[in-house]
Amino acid sequence: MNNLSAIIVDDESLARRGLALRLQQIPGVDVVSECANGREALEAIAAHSPDLVFLDIQMPGMDGFDVVRKLQAGQMPMIIFVTAFDQYAVEAFKVHAVDYVLKPIDDDRLHEAIDRAVAHHSQEESERTKQRLMELMMGLTGASASSIEEMAQAQRGLPQWPDKLVIKDGADIHLVKIDDIHWIDAAGDYMCVHADGETHIMRITMKQLEAMLNPARFLRVHRSTLVNTDYISGAQTLGNGEYMLSLEGGAQLKVSRGYRARVRELLAG
Repeated sequence: MNNLSAIIVDDESLARRGLALRLQQIPGVDVVSECANGREALEAIAAHSPDLVFLDIQMPGMDGFDVVRKLQAGQMPMIIFVTAFDQYAVEAFKVHAVDYVLKPIDDDRLHEAIDRAVAHHSQEESERTKQRLMELMMGLTGASASSIEEMAQAQRGLPQWPDKLVIKDGADIHLVKIDDIHWIDAAGDYMCVHADGETHIMRITMKQLEAMLNPARFLRVHRSTLVNTDYISGAQTLGNGEYMLSLEGGAQLKVSRGYRARVRELLAG
């Protein structure tokens, strides 16, 4: 990664010079300008577009917070406030400062602040690179951003959960939206899919069907029952350590003891 370009802003010349000398000893940071007040800071930021600004807070005329407020979002560098006063810390982080370092500056604390800025910069670079690649792919393929993201996930090997179940009923084929499924229970070699007030019959095993559904949404509550957690409206504790789940629409499903730990975790969350 390229070095971070930095500007030092402090109304005290000795403080500026001291920080500049210390930054010379730290690899990865290049000081491109030193400023004695807020007006000079705004001019230098516009001229250099630095990655990072070490900004004093208490300065005559325009203080450090005024400088940040006058910057436009498109030219906002990372800000590390450097000040002798700790009472501004809360306000500093409200304006999304990367860090807040007290004078006299401790070497370890300065390194920590720069490490945080480097990490923040790397994350922003990654997001910008991803956006540029996304725009390039959209221009080349005409695909939407969501379609490209799905392709990227597929390339990374992440599971792609279907939006619909294809259910054959004799000569008829039904496309049942996953979002509409309330629960599923087994009946011999068949699965009964309860969706939007209707029951559809699928010839498939519970294991096969469970593998097709997102486990973050569909919870096994019994050896022969899967429930869509989006539709759970309440639960009742039974005397034998089991639960009775209530679903939107009025259905009630018993949770067997072998699956109660997962349900308890869901209810606690």
